[in-house]
Amino acid sequence: MDWRKIPSLSGLRAFEATARLNSFSAAGRELNVTHAAIAQHVRGLEDFFSQSLLYRQGRRMELTPSGQRLASSLSEGFLTIQGGVNDLQAEAEGRPLKIALTPSFAESWLMPRLGEFWAKHPNIKLTLLPSIGLTDLRRDGVDLAIRYGKGVWSGYQTELLASAQFVVVSTKEYIKDRKVYKLSDLADVKWLLESDRLDQTLWAEEQGLDLSKINAAEFPTATLAHLAARAGYGVAIVTQAVVERDLESGALVNLFTAESGTLGYYLVTRNDAQSKNLAAFINWLRTCKEKT
Repeated sequence: MDWRKIPSLSGLRAFEATARLNSFSAAGRELNVTHAAIAQHVRGLEDFFSQSLLYRQGRRMELTPSGQRLASSLSEGFLTIQGGVNDLQAEAEGRPLKIALTPSFAESWLMPRLGEFWAKHPNIKLTLLPSIGLTDLRRDGVDLAIRYGKGVWSGYQTELLASAQFVVVSTKEYIKDRKVYKLSDLADVKWLLESDRLDQTLWAEEQGLDLSKINAAEFPTATLAHLAARAGYGVAIVTQAVVERDLESGALVNLFTAESGTLGYYLVTRNDAQSKNLAAFINWLRTCKEKT
């Protein structure tokens, strides 16, 4: 298509609205511009075609034969565009939302709560993409990422969802009477760590311990690391919510905890408009935040 041979889309929209509503003023209200702007657009089209398209009949604007032909073509064309847009919107609302998140967050925070979301929104499908790798939301078609960090991801909007209150735990029998004042006091013990541990690594670094330089056994999930700690095999970093019952019962003891500062789990979204389904999911996440 040679766009140089087609007048401005704004002018065509102004003319189509005027032809349909028989009024510059009504067209201006529909398109949220002034009466004068609509008239100027129509005059521009008449100059482009070198012929009249409208004439005034009392208080109404009527179409010339040339104007009628153009109005009919534009009406058909804009309806085709609207149909295509509606089809894509319906397809977007029917497809699953793609949510990228860290495995630790998926397992310890989201999964225990997800039943509540599905009870409220049974028609909204979710595809969870657990990964520690950073995701390009636009390239990968991801609707929302939930990432652990300081909330700075260039080119995206971010919103703090939850601060991660990590706790270092073990059995009382394993730790015995060792005194722990700072995280580095545990540098020489046997650590039980999740393989994908970006969240815990960032938190430990802020507390002065490099997890790459310790004696550690790795587990594929945070749950297995937690269970290994409960079995007395060593020390694990877990979220407080996961081990509250074990701490209350005495199955595990809290060796160390610290505020996470600016570290936390952030909602990361693109700057463009959100679908209704994505907005519903994000609003539900916010209600979960308010409850915690």
